[in-house]
Amino acid sequence: MDFKIGQVIGLMVKTMPFLVFRFMIYFAITLAYILLTGIGAGIGYGIGMIGGEPGAFSFFGGLIGFGIMSAIAYLLREYLLYMVKAGHIAVLVELMDGNEIPGGRGQIDHAQKVVRERFAESSVLFGVDQLIKVVLRAFNRMFFTVTSFIPIPGIRNVAKFINTVINLSLTYLDEVILAHNIRTQSDNPWRSSRTALILYAQNYKAFLKNAFFLAFIIWGLTFLVFLLILAPIGLLVSVIPAVAGPLTLIIALVFAWGVKQSVIEPIGMTALMQVFFKVTEGQEPNPEWENKLESVSKKFGTFKDKAMEWDQEKGSSPAPADEPPQGGSPA
Repeated sequence: MDFKIGQVIGLMVKTMPFLVFRFMIYFAITLAYILLTGIGAGIGYGIGMIGGEPGAFSFFGGLIGFGIMSAIAYLLREYLLYMVKAGHIAVLVELMDGNEIPGGRGQIDHAQKVVRERFAESSVLFGVDQLIKVVLRAFNRMFFTVTSFIPIPGIRNVAKFINTVINLSLTYLDEVILAHNIRTQSDNPWRSSRTALILYAQNYKAFLKNAFFLAFIIWGLTFLVFLLILAPIGLLVSVIPAVAGPLTLIIALVFAWGVKQSVIEPIGMTALMQVFFKVTEGQEPNPEWENKLESVSKKFGTFKDKAMEWDQEKGSSPAPADEPPQGGSPA
């Protein structure tokens, strides 16, 4: 493993104000899911009493409430990325480089200031992040297979399952590339993202091996949270016995998702940040891997176009690569 779980936990402790901030936001979202699902189920149950089928109407009412909240959460994703995730990344980067950061509420204010300096508007950060995800998905489909480092015949079905789990653990890679943007103090997020994607591609086997270990940590913890919350949630929704079973499952899943997003996800993200900074230290982008990225994803070329547009808008001269990072070596 190229990450040190003890150091990762230490970084979580040092950024506790952000963990609390994340937990409050995702807990509010989880609570909203529970309330809207419950309200929908209750309304459906009342309507169903008239028609003589309260269970069916209650179930579909709960699904409608769940769908409404899902739409709201989808609309909030840009805000969550800009104000929560990117801010947490910013303070983690500074700590990894040995810099001092404020505590308490000041830590959150400081982080958001750093993010605004790199990404003037949330729409810019969101656009960069979405394009990174598109390129990563295309690359991972082409190159990421567990059989590339476990060449044992007859494990195809097992490998498919393991690949699925690992790919779920690689969902933090777009945030790791945003960390590279912040760490290099680049004034062009499109160019630095392009460079980070090439560095990632030319070290993809290192990420695959580390993701294999992270998969067990991240999804094991998430499943444990799910099991622990099943019983109390079951008691909570037992007031509507006709749909207690389905509602318990849905709400427990949403609660486990909220804990994963607020507490468990930062662990995986920070571990992959350590991996990225360690394995790419001192490397230059390899033109061979640049060509491979261009061949697997047409969207990769968009980064070059966007970088040129950014330079023209800002009136700066194009640069072939990122500026070297400021500060010390990563932890």
